Amino acid sequence: MRRYKYVINIKASLFIFGIILIILFLYYTRLLINELRDDNKEIVRLYAGMIADVVKDDSDANLDFVFENIIKKVKFPIIQTDNDKKIQMWKNLPHFASDIDKSEQRLKFMQIMDRVNEPIPLIYRDKILGDITFGFLHYGDSLFVQKLQNWTYIVVIVIILFIFVGLLGFSFIRNNEKNSIWIGMARETAHQLGTPLSALIGWKEWLMEHPEKIKKILPEMESDLDRLNQIGRRFSNMGSTPEFEMLNFSHRMISVIEYLEKRLPTLGKKVKLKNNIDPDINIKANGSLLAWSIENIIRNSIDAINQENGEVKVSLKKDQKIIIRVEDNGCGIPRKDWRNIFRPGFSTKKAGWGLGLSLSKRIIQDIHGGKLHVLKSNINEGTVIQIIL
Repeated sequence: MRRYKYVINIKASLFIFGIILIILFLYYTRLLINELRDDNKEIVRLYAGMIADVVKDDSDANLDFVFENIIKKVKFPIIQTDNDKKIQMWKNLPHFASDIDKSEQRLKFMQIMDRVNEPIPLIYRDKILGDITFGFLHYGDSLFVQKLQNWTYIVVIVIILFIFVGLLGFSFIRNNEKNSIWIGMARETAHQLGTPLSALIGWKEWLMEHPEKIKKILPEMESDLDRLNQIGRRFSNMGSTPEFEMLNFSHRMISVIEYLEKRLPTLGKKVKLKNNIDPDINIKANGSLLAWSIENIIRNSIDAINQENGEVKVSLKKDQKIIIRVEDNGCGIPRKDWRNIFRPGFSTKKAGWGLGLSLSKRIIQDIHGGKLHVLKSNINEGTVIQIIL
């Protein structure tokens, strides 16, 4: 449930971040557009004043000069009309409204401009008659403002697509990871059950051939049955808060090594397990889960050996901290995969699902607050895995 809420929070955070990004971008773009429109408005006001001053001269030549040489230099569409809103001059109109015979299109375009920008009146100031309005300058957004508006829509669409693809990709990766974990858990369960079940089958066949030695074999069969019960407890502990207790960790590790050592033939390996474990090292931990993680690491080292005279050394020392090392003379791990081997789903084995070491990492680091890492590894020489508690 906690993991599910975590995933939901990531999706919600990504969505909210995208919405905030869109709002900030639209707000900033609107500020820029308004600033550009204010600049255009001031320019048009200046031109309106110039036209009004020229009108005082009663010279059409001067008015034509102002419009042809000054107003036509602007970079935005502009239209001059009289008091009745009849168009007299224009500049920078779109091609569909710029021709002389396109008066109706010019009128519609002027109405569109007026909805965005209020026309600037052309005012003649007379000392006797007062202010007289003799026309208007209608203006629209420059090509740059139009491009900025179009670019805003493009960016918003891109952000929306990015959020959509991000959520879709996140869901796809999560579903793949979930499927891999389910399959991996099933394989890991089968892997965990395989050793005691194979051993029990072997003891049964051995008893059928040597029924008189039942007293010698019964303890081993009981050990395998206990192991089956332990496996059930291990998986149940993974879904709940594990309980900690003081335990003799040295004794627990020796039990793991001895159990695996007696069943190495069922694993199809000619490997020697050597232990260099200091006695009576006590620790407060969940013994079942911690033993499981150590067993997974040792099994991984056994699987890495593809030669005769394989050897796995397990050491346990206590100084200021407890240090466990599992060393093998197997195939080694490439440096680029030293971290990858602890990721769920990563495996170098043909039949592996990459869950054993990832479970060990979770048990050691997340549950027990320790550290699990590759101390050193060389191709075809071996690997040393180190645990610090």
